[in-house]
Amino acid sequence: MTDISTPTPVAGPSAAPVDPAWRDRWDATAEGVVVLDLGMQPPADLFPEPSDPTPDPEHPLRMVLGTSTGLAQIETDPTTPQEPRGVEPAALVAQAEAAVDQAEAAGFVRRGARVLEYPSPHGGTWVDQLARRDMVEVSEGPAELIVDIFGMMHDADQRAALLERRDRLADDGVLLMQYHTLAAIVRGGIWNALRHGHFAYYSTPALVRMGAEVGLTAVGAWEYPLYGGTIMLAFAKEGSRWGGQTPDVTAMVERETAEGILDARSVGSLDTALRESVAAIGAYLRDATDRGLRVAGYGAASRTSALLRASGIEATQVVAVADASTAKHGRTMPGNRIPIVSPDDLVALRPDRVLLFVPDLLDEVRRALPQVEAAGGRWVVLDPMPREVAPL
Repeated sequence: MTDISTPTPVAGPSAAPVDPAWRDRWDATAEGVVVLDLGMQPPADLFPEPSDPTPDPEHPLRMVLGTSTGLAQIETDPTTPQEPRGVEPAALVAQAEAAVDQAEAAGFVRRGARVLEYPSPHGGTWVDQLARRDMVEVSEGPAELIVDIFGMMHDADQRAALLERRDRLADDGVLLMQYHTLAAIVRGGIWNALRHGHFAYYSTPALVRMGAEVGLTAVGAWEYPLYGGTIMLAFAKEGSRWGGQTPDVTAMVERETAEGILDARSVGSLDTALRESVAAIGAYLRDATDRGLRVAGYGAASRTSALLRASGIEATQVVAVADASTAKHGRTMPGNRIPIVSPDDLVALRPDRVLLFVPDLLDEVRRALPQVEAAGGRWVVLDPMPREVAPL
């Protein structure tokens, strides 16, 4: 197995020290570097009613890179998770289909086998895909297949969470973990991936090391374009019939390590990306205001709150944010209280520009809402720099 070097303990982009109460969520050590600071932020899953009292609650939101583990993690999180209200985008469903097909080709998905799923509270379940393959869904181990789709990042105690998954795994079973790799987040400058409720952000080197420490060997890796770079990693127990670490895993570990994903200076480039994109978004909206353009948004997702708050976007600049989730209609975005409306209401507004807060939705929303461009409007992808999309 490839040796994974210790993260470089260098000065990060923030001069502020790590909170004295912080402990690494994997090994409980106290050494880490602040690599991204979004200041005070509302809970990402808070969507207030218009009549709810103001101001909305806000809490510090910072990312720390553990010095001994290389695990990127939220520093503190005093928030209480709200009821999920998201709708799975078509891109997420398509990626699930591809991942299950590849897992089946690798021999991990077998008809009649017991499967235990740890889904994300925001969607991404593979229940339908696995049921079509006659797998038996169970709620406890032992399971021949355990599937974790963006799930473990929501656990404050990362070691306990991975040990639980290992202990529920059959001796020759496989744990499939899907995650938005930190390497892609850094590569794309996707600073608004940081949000309350997400306790860990995995790089492949860090996650492979975590698995090895609890007796799990990485025996397969697949990469997808979703969210700029999503990975499915397969783990099996040491000594299982699946053998040792596979070359594709080793190559991915080496690639991300070479990119500097264990170096606080490299990961700290997210702080630079934050400043640059906030400045660009502000300039774009000022220009739109000067030109008399009506601007709306699409996608009241968890990452949207941080982008709106950090960019200082107000309801005078963005008249509404549309979302497919009916549970969010009639609510507002926290802090600025921009109203959340239905896609039909968005069309009725006849916006000149629509800020798309979730880039993966572009093809889906253009197909669903051709009226936007037909009326002369344009989509503006925030990934997270503003990028106008030429009309069809």
